[in-house]
Amino acid sequence: MHLEQLQQKLGYSFKNSSLLKQALTHKSFGRDNYERLEFVGDGILDYVIALNLFHMYQNLPEGELSKMRSALVNQDILKELAIELGIGKYLYLGDGEEKSEGRTRSSILADSIEAIIAAISLDSSFNEAKLFIERLYQDKFGQALAFMLKDSKSLLQELLQSRQIEVPRYSLLSATGPEHDSIFSVECAIEALHLNVRGVGKTKKEASQNAASDMLKLLKESKK
Repeated sequence: MHLEQLQQKLGYSFKNSSLLKQALTHKSFGRDNYERLEFVGDGILDYVIALNLFHMYQNLPEGELSKMRSALVNQDILKELAIELGIGKYLYLGDGEEKSEGRTRSSILADSIEAIIAAISLDSSFNEAKLFIERLYQDKFGQALAFMLKDSKSLLQELLQSRQIEVPRYSLLSATGPEHDSIFSVECAIEALHLNVRGVGKTKKEASQNAASDMLKLLKESKK
């Protein structure tokens, strides 16, 4: 498979083309696959996005910056970026993944983008990987504030709907303390994914939002 065209789209020419091939290789194709690269790329991406948001939105607190970062590095955004680059047609897949439409699968496309980030860093430097991410996200950074202005429950619902997953169920678990100073505990459950988290707050609304926020983080970490 010729990768020169993809390198032009990436805006980066590899000195060691085997790194790029590895970043595009799914575990179904062979042992020399992208899993370890994806692990490194995930960390680089998180850091570079956080650094950019830190400089762009200097008056926002840590909690809001975290929400914005989560909105920008989730699987759906990465899949969107992979599609824009045409990554799917360059993937090395085993027969099973090929037959089950692995070239369009969200998790594979997202992982391959993170693996490419790591491959660029290893091929040259962290700074080159940083520049690649910033080029990749140049149109997305402007959307970050809009993401932040939406509450966590809305963001979670939109994310699940985009993946055609049933909306979460919220349940009040407990309310403790005096009426004027109660602490509420609310569970957020996504039955289709067998996931549930608990959020606490001084109101049921706050507890629900905290639970939704934690669920968003869990989905990012588990890449469900």
